[in-house]
Amino acid sequence: MEMESMASAIGVSVPVLRFLLCFVATIPVSFFHRLVPGGPAARHLYAAFTGALLSYISFGFSSNLHFFVPMLISYASMVLYRKRCGIISFLSAMGYLIGCHVYYMSGDAWKEGGIDATGSLMVITLKVISCAINYNDGLLKEEDLRESQKKNRLIKLPSFIEYVGYCMCCGSHFAGPVYEVKDYLDWTERKGIWTKSEKGSPSPLGATLKALLQAVFCMGLYLYLVPHHPLSRFSEPIYKEWGFVQRLSYQYMSGFTARWKYYFIWSISEASIIISGLGFSGWTDSSPPKAQWDRAKNVDVLGVEFAKSSVELPLVWNIQVSTWLRHYVYDRLVQKGKKPGFFQLLATQAVSAVWHGLYPGYMIFFVQSALMIAGSRAIYRWQQSVPPNMAIVKKAFMLMNFAYTLLVLNASCVGFLVLNLDETLAAYASVYYIGTVVPVIVILLGNIIKPKPARSKARKEA
Repeated sequence: MEMESMASAIGVSVPVLRFLLCFVATIPVSFFHRLVPGGPAARHLYAAFTGALLSYISFGFSSNLHFFVPMLISYASMVLYRKRCGIISFLSAMGYLIGCHVYYMSGDAWKEGGIDATGSLMVITLKVISCAINYNDGLLKEEDLRESQKKNRLIKLPSFIEYVGYCMCCGSHFAGPVYEVKDYLDWTERKGIWTKSEKGSPSPLGATLKALLQAVFCMGLYLYLVPHHPLSRFSEPIYKEWGFVQRLSYQYMSGFTARWKYYFIWSISEASIIISGLGFSGWTDSSPPKAQWDRAKNVDVLGVEFAKSSVELPLVWNIQVSTWLRHYVYDRLVQKGKKPGFFQLLATQAVSAVWHGLYPGYMIFFVQSALMIAGSRAIYRWQQSVPPNMAIVKKAFMLMNFAYTLLVLNASCVGFLVLNLDETLAAYASVYYIGTVVPVIVILLGNIIKPKPARSKARKEA
């Protein structure tokens, strides 16, 4: 009864309230990880146990059973068939995730304020795939590897408790961020950048407090905005009576409002990873040196809202997943000695769409995001072709790229929010498919008008 009254007071369901309480509880749980006695083995056990316990309280016993299916298949592939464990893990983990997406139709539940374990399964899927691929990379010659592969590859198979601790660590699977198994092992064993040095141990308190204040602000703004911009309005008669500009403005505000919910979630997870110490990413070169906590950062709020180009968005939105997609999909589709093209971009966005769920809205949004990024690159090439003495023209192209990103992102993200095919197409049609038409026109113009990079006068004379 107390849970029901609390849930009704803040306007959520009891399952969502239970999840939120466990999600916030990851902060003290992560803090106590620092104090666990008994060395690395005890810390691995603590990480595995607390992650499983929080999942059980949030989603029920079946959640951990779902998590262990891809975890066990992936680990077995590393033990039994190392040469192909990466592709086995990718196909099995993604396949199982897709099956759960279809069975639970989690997107509808999330849209209606419900909750289930598929969101956490999404994070675990990325973890088990990266672990297997890194173990697979341990067989390859160093000269054949990219820098990220050299940094993250595993020569030795992690023990099973190390592996489970990595996957379930302190509830980080609730909303990420995704991190590398090698970093997790170094942190647990106090190796690498976590080794005690003359610079001392970095204090996480300031960075944790900053993340928590950001979370409070984001949730406050979201709760203020969401009653004024419900997604249900897209199917209401009043929306159809509005003119083009008002419809486009409402689509912008719907996307703007929804983003603050994600900002809140990622700010809480950032605080959790920072206070555990895992979020530490090294010291600055300043005097005195300052601790950096970039490993925990999953979003740059101002970077998203004021992105100068669409190319910047993966660097500031869901940062760790974007990094994962670049290292484990995009880069690996590029043949050695060749440059990446639109195919690699589209394939990466397709994987991202499937990972989110088999909803038409996701598929359409991520295909459009590939077009959006390709169009932004075309504008950037034009900008780079402007001679240095034409600063005003160069700034005009920068402004054009900013406006292009603002328009296309917010006209496209409606599909990500409403998910249903009919609602997605109706919302896009209501603004004349501007989020699709504009990128296509820009890409076509980019192929017709192929600028050459501007060279300085001094370089020409040389």
